[in-house]
Formats: sequence, C-alpha cells, structure tokens
Amino acid sequence: MADPNASSPPLSVATAAEPAPPTFGAALAELEAILRRIEGDQVDIDLLAAELRRAAVLLELCRGKVRRAETEVNEILTRFGAAEDEPPAR
Repeated sequence: MADPNASSPPLSVATAAEPAPPTFGAALAELEAILRRIEGDQVDIDLLAAELRRAAVLLELCRGKVRRAETEVNEILTRFGAAEDEPPAR
C-alpha cells in the first residue's frame, strides 16, 4: 500500500511540460530575426541547418494560425450574412 505521507507530484501536474507555442507575433518576430541573421551572413555554417529547421517550424506555426483565423472569420461572416438574410422578427 502506498504511503499517504509520501511526497509525489499530483497526477494532473506535468513534470516535463512543454512550453506553450509562441504567439503569432512572437513567431513572426523570431522568423524575421532568423532571416536577418541569414541575410547578414551572421549564421555560422554549423548552425545554419538548425536555424532553417527552426524557421520551418515557425513558418508552419504561423501558417496554421492564419488558416485557423481565416476559417473563424469566414464562419463569423457566414453567420452574420445568414442573420441579415432572415426577415426581422415581429
């Protein structure tokens, strides 16, 4: 039987939690910084592949956020348009 006084983390707390993904603005700023370093020849050749991999991850994250926002905006506009097409309630 387990010792009730033993100190162990609760099951709901992750011990190795992953950091939250960056916001769109933070991801875009990091992408721009990577681009500036690459264009300015500030990236050591040994780190170039790592910088490009990070840029690819950030680019995909940004694209996903844009797609989700576009879908949500279209859904809102569709609902708004449908509400305008309905006759006024009496």
